Amino acid sequence: MIRKFAWGAGATVASFMVSGAAWAQEAAMTAVTTAADAAGTPIAAATETAAAVAAVPNPGNNAWMMTATILVLMMILPGLALFYGGLTRSKNMLSTMTQVGGAAALAMLIWVMWGYSMAFGPTTSEGFIGNFVSSGSLFLSSVTPSSTAATFSDEVISEYVFVCFQMTFAAITAALVLGATVERLKFSSMMVFTAIWLTIVYFPIAHMVWAGGGYLFKLGALDFAGGTVVHINAGVSALVAALILGKRKGYPSEPMPPHSLTLTMVGTGLLWVGWFGFNAGSELEADGTAGLAMINTFVATAAGALTWMVVERLAGHKGSALGFCSGIIAGLVAVTPAAGNSGPFGAIILGMVASVICYFAVAKLKPMLGYDDSLDAFGIHGVGGIVGAIGTGLVYQPLFGGPGDGSTAMGTQVFIQITAVVIAIVWAAVGTTIAIFIAKALTGLRVSPEVEQEGLDIGEHGERAYN
Repeated sequence: MIRKFAWGAGATVASFMVSGAAWAQEAAMTAVTTAADAAGTPIAAATETAAAVAAVPNPGNNAWMMTATILVLMMILPGLALFYGGLTRSKNMLSTMTQVGGAAALAMLIWVMWGYSMAFGPTTSEGFIGNFVSSGSLFLSSVTPSSTAATFSDEVISEYVFVCFQMTFAAITAALVLGATVERLKFSSMMVFTAIWLTIVYFPIAHMVWAGGGYLFKLGALDFAGGTVVHINAGVSALVAALILGKRKGYPSEPMPPHSLTLTMVGTGLLWVGWFGFNAGSELEADGTAGLAMINTFVATAAGALTWMVVERLAGHKGSALGFCSGIIAGLVAVTPAAGNSGPFGAIILGMVASVICYFAVAKLKPMLGYDDSLDAFGIHGVGGIVGAIGTGLVYQPLFGGPGDGSTAMGTQVFIQITAVVIAIVWAAVGTTIAIFIAKALTGLRVSPEVEQEGLDIGEHGERAYN
């Protein structure tokens, strides 16, 4: 199928064959070989030169990927910051937004220094180690303006563009974890924890799932845009962090309602809009599969939003604005691994099922077990990610309108998906435990009871959100 992507008035029309890949982001980086590096024989030199000439980034794809990158950044600031901030009490609004921004900024710096090297570096060790990390590009030493990243056809994009796109994924995943620890975690503790957590949890899981030498990639796990890498990873880590950190002072006996559902609704809208960059951008090209990811992101989210409100009514409550927002996020989370791996019908089913299960995780499971996941990072991202990751093995099949060719039996694919989910859960839980205890030893983790009572806006930052 031919797709046209125009960049500005009078831009050149770029034609390319649509990729048949079933999932996105799962290829290691491929640098362009220059003619100077070609073998000594004329035939070899001609072959290498032709390959180098063919591997020229498509300007339209580059432009789309840069746009998608900015959309993902918008998900963090201001999207997630407003979404989380509105759900807290007013005395913790600024501290919540600042922690989201601080974690994202730190992730960006670490990504350039060693994160990209660990996740997508050009050197993958042979044997066991290569299943979990790569190396060879500290401080982006192997990246140049002319180096390229492979897509899923014969196209390439500029490697710097790919670096930036993946950097925003690391940044938002680190920020998502903080939804379970707001209103009591020190800013300094958050920064120490984030640096360690990214290094021992996020980068290895990203490599396992999305790099060509990664264990789960070679196993055949499907994760189009981050069901395991982002949502299960962040959700499980959030739960572990909340359990170790302990409950907020007064929880659950003292009411702690959101102080501004208006801001939460605004943040939700920004997250939904930005998620199109997250999901459709994960195809790495502006093609038909990106369009499939886009329509799936629309319908799964819509199904999730309305289903949550219906479940609220069936449970004897009014359909709430908070429920509408929660259903939107549940649908977005569930469709993330399936965005390009499902047909629209399968995406709608995923959004509905995830919304129902996440509702019960938030409204029933959390009170029953008594943990204080402040903003339901585990209940929505962790649980929704699990539903989406396993469900992808089903909706990928032609039986449900998916793009799969049937070469992998449904039962086999579902088993692979469950294996990936279990590995992600265990890795995130163990790694987060290590990271949080190191942070505790260095910083003490929690603010004092006095600061917690007064609010972290004043106690940690000396400011108020509202005067």
